[in-house]
Amino acid sequence: MRIGLIADTHIPEAGDALPREVFQALRGVDLVLHAGDMHVIQVLDWLEGLAPVLAARGNGDVPQGPLRPGVPDDPRVQPVHLLQIEGITLGLIHAFPLPEEVPWADWEGLMVRLLGRKVDVVVCGDTHIAGLFRRNGVLVANPGSPTLPNNLVGRLGTVGILEVERGKVRGEIIPLA
Repeated sequence: MRIGLIADTHIPEAGDALPREVFQALRGVDLVLHAGDMHVIQVLDWLEGLAPVLAARGNGDVPQGPLRPGVPDDPRVQPVHLLQIEGITLGLIHAFPLPEEVPWADWEGLMVRLLGRKVDVVVCGDTHIAGLFRRNGVLVANPGSPTLPNNLVGRLGTVGILEVERGKVRGEIIPLA
């Protein structure tokens, strides 16, 4: 299964629509996971032109004014999604602190506290900084932001892809150009 990853789109704050490069990079995926801060539900509707979509509710998805109108209740949007995909358990959440950021917390305890259980893959956002690494056997994938990479305005950012097959997963960060 090929899974498209996206986060921190910040529409309309970062622009009126997603850049066309997002759709080109994610063409052919079987599922899209948005790690939160859509700001408007239409982002998910647009992405559903590619594949079914699930999203984590981000801190910016509550109404905060004209540039952050908020995401209404929608079955696609939850604080956390736990998915079983081809033998792996994946957790989708908006903000997931790295162990270095919370040195007092143990890695497995952090997963259990924030996701409800230990998982094989964590997909998160919030930082606008793309990252892909393994920690204690867990793949952590943050696709960054396609519209506000590293919190910079007016630049194309990144999305991600996960390939899951027979209990194995590999990830890739894709710079948009």
